[in-house]
Amino acid sequence: MVEIYGFNHYSFFTEMSELSRKHGSFDLSLGLPDFEIDSRLRYYLKESADCITHSYESLEGNSLLIDNIIKFNAKRKNSIVIKKEEVNIVPCSTFALYTSLKSILNQGDEVIVIQPSYYTYAPSIVLNGGVPVYYDLEYNFTINWDKLQRCISSRTKAIIVNSPQNPTGKIWNQNDWNQLYELIKNHEIYLISEEIYDIYCYDDIEHYSSFLHPDLRKRTFCIFSFGKMFHATGWKVSYLLAAEDLLKNFRSYQQYISFSTNAPAQYAVAKYLEIFDPEENRKVMENKRDIFNELIQYTPLQVEQKAQGSFFQIVNFRNISKTMSDVEFSKWLTIEKKVSCLPVSAFYHAKTNSDYIRFSFAKKDDLIIDALEYLRKNL
Repeated sequence: MVEIYGFNHYSFFTEMSELSRKHGSFDLSLGLPDFEIDSRLRYYLKESADCITHSYESLEGNSLLIDNIIKFNAKRKNSIVIKKEEVNIVPCSTFALYTSLKSILNQGDEVIVIQPSYYTYAPSIVLNGGVPVYYDLEYNFTINWDKLQRCISSRTKAIIVNSPQNPTGKIWNQNDWNQLYELIKNHEIYLISEEIYDIYCYDDIEHYSSFLHPDLRKRTFCIFSFGKMFHATGWKVSYLLAAEDLLKNFRSYQQYISFSTNAPAQYAVAKYLEIFDPEENRKVMENKRDIFNELIQYTPLQVEQKAQGSFFQIVNFRNISKTMSDVEFSKWLTIEKKVSCLPVSAFYHAKTNSDYIRFSFAKKDDLIIDALEYLRKNL
């Protein structure tokens, strides 16, 4: 396998999960929900077998699904008014990110990546001829806007933002989007806004999409995921919001990469959206976060900031070890203490160590309870 620009992060993510299986550990390493999807969603997938032609869907996606996406977003508290020409169904969020970059980048263009970040961002930039420019969040995972501004150059073509963010659980608010716009408004800089955990915002925090900003939306590729929304990650159906002119260029590349998205799954998602209550899924996941944070207090591990959103909780492990790197500690915890996690340094391009590990609470309640009880007794 060719290693791209020094990136081999995917193998590390899978290595930690495999390490967990090998040693019979409680696996809280990856954001893969292990609980059942809504039975009604299963029903609509079965119904699709008799209700559709099973031919390719159109390039932009199933018309019913597009209509229901528009209605779904209009009903939310921070409602987004969307035209059908601004919606595109895609196979997954990684595809949306990659193809958005392909539609705007020229050789040597720079793209700012805010770290810690998901491992697909930088390789997608490099594969499209771009150059990643890394901005590291402050020690408390907040943004220093002056430092971020210094990352912008005459070659900057885009910036990637993830909110709610993996791995930190941080959420961008309206003021954050305003500040970002002030930084880029006088430049031809696009925004790739990955908002795949949009319904998972906790403690009465409302998701505020970049697409609500009247000026940013003209230059934004805004990415959402039904796989995350319905905790059905294997379905691989997502959607993209973008201005009509940006989508036209996006589709000119999409037609040569995937053309369309799984037709039966699009039908099922479209029908399910008509009855789906995002508040139910949000409450379930917030309760899992709260169970995790309640029980971890009985261990030496320290939560400095409770996750505002997403599937993940960042934890400081330095009360246990001052000398081990976060990679060493993650492996030690997985092998010796039977609970797996990920080191936060895995979410940086070049950072070799950190004080933090990441746990996923998108798991069955019993698994979270058993894992934390084991740590309470054995750490």
